Amino acid sequence: MFDVFGSVKGLLKIDQVCIDNNVFRMHYKATVIILIAFSLLVTSRQYIGDPIDCIVDEIPLGVMDTYCWIYSTFTVPERLTGITGRDVVQPGVGSHVDGQDKVKYHKYYQWVCFVLFFQAILFYVPRYLWKSWEGGRLKMLVMDLNSPIVNDECKNDRKKILVDYFIGNLNRHNFYAFRFFVCEALNFVNVIAQIYFVDFFLDGEFSTYGSDVLKFTEMEPDDRIDPMAKVFPKVTKCTFHKYGPSGNVQKFDGLCVLPLNIVNEKIYVFLWFWFIILSILSGISLVYRIAVVAGPKLRHLLLRARSRLAESDDVEMVANKCNIGDWFLLYQLGKNIDPLIYKEVISDLSREIGGDAQSAHKQHFEA
Repeated sequence: MFDVFGSVKGLLKIDQVCIDNNVFRMHYKATVIILIAFSLLVTSRQYIGDPIDCIVDEIPLGVMDTYCWIYSTFTVPERLTGITGRDVVQPGVGSHVDGQDKVKYHKYYQWVCFVLFFQAILFYVPRYLWKSWEGGRLKMLVMDLNSPIVNDECKNDRKKILVDYFIGNLNRHNFYAFRFFVCEALNFVNVIAQIYFVDFFLDGEFSTYGSDVLKFTEMEPDDRIDPMAKVFPKVTKCTFHKYGPSGNVQKFDGLCVLPLNIVNEKIYVFLWFWFIILSILSGISLVYRIAVVAGPKLRHLLLRARSRLAESDDVEMVANKCNIGDWFLLYQLGKNIDPLIYKEVISDLSREIGGDAQSAHKQHFEA
């Protein structure tokens, strides 16, 4: 438990060196924190509180509670409409005939805390992969250049190391960049897969759950079916069988109150909207990434915006010599290095690249 809290605390820290982007952080920071918090909330209610209370004659309450928690409870879909207290006891709770009336079993509630924690792990996987593949390269290159207060000697030394590294490894960063792009694609695939996974977990009720809740408020009170009561009923039925005095099987119908579903229904309403928003943002981010890979002019404009203090000729010189991997690394450096120092880095890179180009042209001419 303390390891879980320690991991969540680590996610709340602001990284000194940013190796990704805002949409990426929404997956492994915001979403993971939300899912772990919900998992802990449900766990506390489930294992510390009383998740189920059942009422039935002639059966000890503790036995009935345990039995119905293990073997699940059910509702009658045809009894979801009607006036509570007159037509039905509670939405979905009413008389039914075995074999004729359709019943819906609710087996998910004992697994909610584990499923939420499992989802949190899945959302962290792309971050784990990228952090392993990145290997601290950006942190090594940035060093102390993200601080505006650094003495000139230290700044010049570290700036020279950065420029020398970049020139020495020019056109060798494509694999580095494309691994990040793969992780971005994994984020998008993961959030879409999570929507389908939760929909499967809730017996096909999650895909339209949030929109159904919104529509519910616009319908007539007598005709509408509360989607939250349908998916997360607060009162359900449970059937218990035992042998009677004569050896025949006796059937007992009980009512069960599920206070945990008051929490579950709110959690999944929030998650529905969160996953939809996250999938839209991730899709837009993926389209943006495809445009960046396919458009050298767009990369030039983005680098110009990132290094707005630098001379436009220097930016153009650097952008023209950089492939997608070099551009990505340089753009990421621009997020972390102080703007004034970044301007000098771009200027030094332009001079080095221009000098190499002139030297190569001179050698070609002499040959």
